[in-house]
Amino acid sequence: MSQPRHRAVVVDTDVVSYLFKRDSRAESYRPHLEARQLVLSFMSLAELYRWTLRRRWGQARRQRLEAHLRNFTVYPFDRALCRQWAEVTEERQQAGRPIAVADAWIAATALAHDLPLVTHNPDDFSGVPDLVVISEAG
Repeated sequence: MSQPRHRAVVVDTDVVSYLFKRDSRAESYRPHLEARQLVLSFMSLAELYRWTLRRRWGQARRQRLEAHLRNFTVYPFDRALCRQWAEVTEERQQAGRPIAVADAWIAATALAHDLPLVTHNPDDFSGVPDLVVISEAG
């Protein structure tokens, strides 16, 4: 059964990095991203910036990342998103399957905006009620 076509998708940090690095795994996600608004959670943006610091990137590579990130719309936090994050984390905690803080923000962004999440790490988001996950992870 095919996934419903959405006008926009939230793209998880891993898929953004595959696209940036021209990783072969990125190709399987292109059909899910083409002709759609690409959305990043503010949390993914923070994770990507941390990545540049951890790997001690130079100015040129950081500028290349900034250019790449212009392909995405970053959704910031607001009160509604904070409530959604609280619900995601509490639901997973109650189910005995805690979720990482960053993953909860990304899931909450998708849920708050009623968008599917494109990720290569579907297990990170399993059990999040009402979250539509699109993944090509084998």
